[in-house]
Amino acid sequence: MSGSISATNSTTSGAQATASSNRLSADLNTFLRLLTTQLQNQDPTQPMDANQLTQQLVQFSTVEQQMNTNTTLQSLLSLQQAGQLGQAAALVGRRVTVESDRLPLQNGRADVNLPAAGTARAARIEIRDTTGNLVRAQTVPLGTAASTWQWDGKDSRGQLRNDGSYRLTVTGQASDGGTAAISHTVTAEVTGATRVDGAVTLKMGAVNVAYDRIRDIVAAR
Repeated sequence: MSGSISATNSTTSGAQATASSNRLSADLNTFLRLLTTQLQNQDPTQPMDANQLTQQLVQFSTVEQQMNTNTTLQSLLSLQQAGQLGQAAALVGRRVTVESDRLPLQNGRADVNLPAAGTARAARIEIRDTTGNLVRAQTVPLGTAASTWQWDGKDSRGQLRNDGSYRLTVTGQASDGGTAAISHTVTAEVTGATRVDGAVTLKMGAVNVAYDRIRDIVAAR
């Protein structure tokens, strides 16, 4: 399956960063003009106090350092984001496990990973379409080890659904019939990666997942 890699610069973020830098530059220029005017118009018989001049020079240095620090941080952030996008690109074609409440159906297959039994003795899995209609529901017993439940893409009537994004809900069921907290993950193939507004996102078919939601890299292509 071919993949796609893209990076989109955020107009809003860029504008905010530029505006902040411009404000700092304007403040610095204003400070220098005021200081120069003050020095030019001081009374020769009563020159500016040395301590006061020192304090103003310290303020000048602080503003200048702040501007340099902001520029350096922006550069480091851009490099980090570019590095993450490169790492994400290397995952295209590989199957990864992520935390997600969206289930990507790819080629008639979707995998839901379940934990070992604890307080919860079974897991109630519900799959819904984008409009909220129930597509498939099944109760899966939990064993002594973690397991994977595979959806074959068929709904409750046995009809094969189209590949795409589906809503996933997993609820733990205790032995007394009550509910219990339960965690789950989803495993699917990475088909692309993108960077929007500074955040790197993996594309898993029709599902987009934040890069930091990766929990395991399952297999190479």
